[in-house]
Amino acid sequence: MRAIEVEGLTKVYGELRAVDDVGLEVAEGEFFGILGPNGAGKTTVLELVEGLRQPDAGTVRVLGESPWRRNRSLLPRIGVQLQASSFFERLTAREQIHTFAALYDVAPAAADAWLDRVGIVDKADTRVEDLSGGQQQRLSIACALVHDPQVVFLDEPTASLDPQARRNLWDLLSGLNDSGRTVVLTTHHMDEAEALCDRVAIMDGGRILQLASPAALIQGLAAPTRITTADGETLETTDPAAVLTRLADEQRLDGISVRTATLEDVFLDLTGREYRA
Repeated sequence: MRAIEVEGLTKVYGELRAVDDVGLEVAEGEFFGILGPNGAGKTTVLELVEGLRQPDAGTVRVLGESPWRRNRSLLPRIGVQLQASSFFERLTAREQIHTFAALYDVAPAAADAWLDRVGIVDKADTRVEDLSGGQQQRLSIACALVHDPQVVFLDEPTASLDPQARRNLWDLLSGLNDSGRTVVLTTHHMDEAEALCDRVAIMDGGRILQLASPAALIQGLAAPTRITTADGETLETTDPAAVLTRLADEQRLDGISVRTATLEDVFLDLTGREYRA
């Protein structure tokens, strides 16, 4: 069964086609990623699917229902973490999540458990304005998940997080997905998408350029494998087994490094390498 169905989705601002005839489907229980450079349209797609913006054309169905305009029956079934966190002023982290929990009739104890799960229970009595950017990001994610939604939308969820916090959050998100929830995220981290996502859509210019599993996208790139020996010699080949066999015969395997294509290579091949402001 499909959790999300999008067809012909379009959003125009003046002469800018921020989203241009996008179509995609996300299955129930799938971990789906939307990747793209700055200005590609990925956040706008997410906001249209969440019901935060009205499409100029096309249709969106989430759990069989239209999210626009502010579908009250759908709201308890989805969780949304926006790219920019927004909290009530002068409240502590505990007060913030208790407020969000109360909107969905979630018990305070269950809300406190989410502070622990995202690793900020020791900051429960700290006002939000005194939290670091990464701590605010984790609180924002906890608030999005506090009511145990079926579909979770996360816009750059690990922005501002240090490497340890990122990995801990990966474990949390994987656990959510393993328990049957559908997770949709945008991210700039290719390793994150490759590690977490069942499928990814790579966007640029408001359009989807490719949509497949990370493994299928990497395989489709047909990039050579790069083998670097201990003495610095670099070999590029489409038949790494033969090269490694030759190096073994020459007793040159010690200290070698082998680099195959990654999702980042696919991303750069599709979207280019120029700087995006």
